Amino acid sequence: MKTLELPEELIALAESMARSSHEEWAAKLMAEGWTYGEVRDDVRKTHPCLVPYEELPESEKEYDFNTSIETLKFILTQGFDIVKK
Repeated sequence: MKTLELPEELIALAESMARSSHEEWAAKLMAEGWTYGEVRDDVRKTHPCLVPYEELPESEKEYDFNTSIETLKFILTQGFDIVKK
């Protein structure tokens, strides 16, 4: 799927998906009692990525974005159309 080029409008969708995915992940962890901490600690339930999406390190944003890109590519290769209404 690496060779499939996404249309520009799906690149914007991937960015929105990445942001949404991070927000959902963070909300789930916080509901489980996790809080921000400079280092991840599973015992104390702290994680350095429990920040707004804009404050994530670029490497984390890139991970979320690439996951969204690959998900969209998978959907397209399965024969589905992605259409904005």
